[in-house]
Amino acid sequence: MAGTVPYFRLAGFYGCYFASLGALLPYWGLYLRDLGLAPVQIGTVMALLSATKVVAPNLLGWIADHTGRRVAWVRVACLLAATFFLPLLRLHDYRHIVIATIAFGVFWSAALSQFEAVTLAHLHPRAERYPWVRLWGSIGFIVAVLGLGVALDRYGTVLLPQVVAVLLGLIWLSVQVVPEPNVKAEGDHSPWGRLLWRWPVLAFLVVIFLVQVAHGPYYVFYSIHLKEHGYPGIFIGGLWTLGVIAEVLLFLLFPWLLYWLPLRGLWLASMLLGTLRWWLIGHYADDLGLLAAAQLLHAATFAINHAVAMQLLRSFFGPRHQGKGQALYSSLSFGLGSMVGSYLAGYYWQEWGAVWVFDAAALISLLAFVFALGVSDR
Repeated sequence: MAGTVPYFRLAGFYGCYFASLGALLPYWGLYLRDLGLAPVQIGTVMALLSATKVVAPNLLGWIADHTGRRVAWVRVACLLAATFFLPLLRLHDYRHIVIATIAFGVFWSAALSQFEAVTLAHLHPRAERYPWVRLWGSIGFIVAVLGLGVALDRYGTVLLPQVVAVLLGLIWLSVQVVPEPNVKAEGDHSPWGRLLWRWPVLAFLVVIFLVQVAHGPYYVFYSIHLKEHGYPGIFIGGLWTLGVIAEVLLFLLFPWLLYWLPLRGLWLASMLLGTLRWWLIGHYADDLGLLAAAQLLHAATFAINHAVAMQLLRSFFGPRHQGKGQALYSSLSFGLGSMVGSYLAGYYWQEWGAVWVFDAAALISLLAFVFALGVSDR
């Protein structure tokens, strides 16, 4: 595959991008807590970061589809994300943090969905190999989580903004060497609205939204949850890393799994395993073995869901509308879904406690399973 597509250049972007996510997702809540922010404020900041994914990817998706210059717009977005993050190196006031988070998040979130479309275009017609490129993002995430787990134990969270700033700069540098794909507007020439208002597509969008709502407590409060149960930073980083190792293995095996198992069956199983995962995290935080088992289920709750989504998006929207399709997926799942899940987790964390919040996540995952039952695999 490396000889037919710019494999390592695509992989370089994913490695840098998800290293920045590995710095932000597990540890940014701890950094904000150390600045003195309350749980509801932390949940709001993380929800607003997710909210930037609701509008920004769609705007960039429309522009990229109409101009055909996807990589050029990704470069612009990455540069602006790195620039607008710089004020967060010095800000400590809640309101100013909110403003800076929205400013940088708009461009950071917009870049990824369009780069996904770039990757699928380079891989065409072997899109089932997408996980083999995307797994380098997981490796970048692992390196960031493990490295920062040790560093933050030694130096404290004050180091975190500088690390994120460097990683955002590396993302911009990595995309400079990625070529524009040669995209032909083949396949379904139906209008965008007609493709969108079909039951399988609508059900798919509801499911991806609910799956990410269920992830909300995990993304915002998992590290804080473990810290409150006495786990040191190296254990917290190790558990995050274990989940992503499971994700990498799933990505490696995914093309072979499709030979043996139906796509819909994998998708349904991932939601049932998600229900189990959130219940275990909420009820057994003092049992390291069960926490580790729950983290292995990240292969189902994230990796299977994302890999299946990439296949369905290609099928639903084709090359002509792929930019808008990727943007809509990003907006409803990692955008609106994460925003709602993060905000609700922050709002109810003190009032309900960790057990009830993760129980709610388990029920939402089960609800996603119910909606997914209504989608045929045809």
